[in-house]
Amino acid sequence: MLLKQKRSERGFTLVELLVVLAILALLAGIVGPRVLNQLGGAKSDTAKVQIGDFEQALEMYKLDVGRFPTTEQGLQALIQQPTGATGWNGPYLKKRKVPVDPWNQGYEYRFPGQHGDYDLMSLGSDGAPGGDGEARDVVNWE
Repeated sequence: MLLKQKRSERGFTLVELLVVLAILALLAGIVGPRVLNQLGGAKSDTAKVQIGDFEQALEMYKLDVGRFPTTEQGLQALIQQPTGATGWNGPYLKKRKVPVDPWNQGYEYRFPGQHGDYDLMSLGSDGAPGGDGEARDVVNWE
């Protein structure tokens, strides 16, 4: 009777622990990349939302001033009145500062634009034009 008590009190064997660790490693190898891909997509989605916010602010600026800010004035014109912008009724952004993209880089703004009235873009994770996946540009004309 004393032997049975000792067997029930002993812990897991090394083999059992290794099997459990192997299963956990396989699950992490399968699930991990999918989770990381979802995180990457979230940054691109955030950049799209921010560009949408800029578009609304730029439209309000145009209604007040009669034109979009110049390339030189940039997005800063949405929070600080540029010289010669009569009718300016800003700031047009809630946080009173121009946000950076999810990769901590500034958005690029051009007026007049090559693809529309103005071009507004984030260059993605690599900070260079073009790219695929996380490095793909997020733009206002697509």
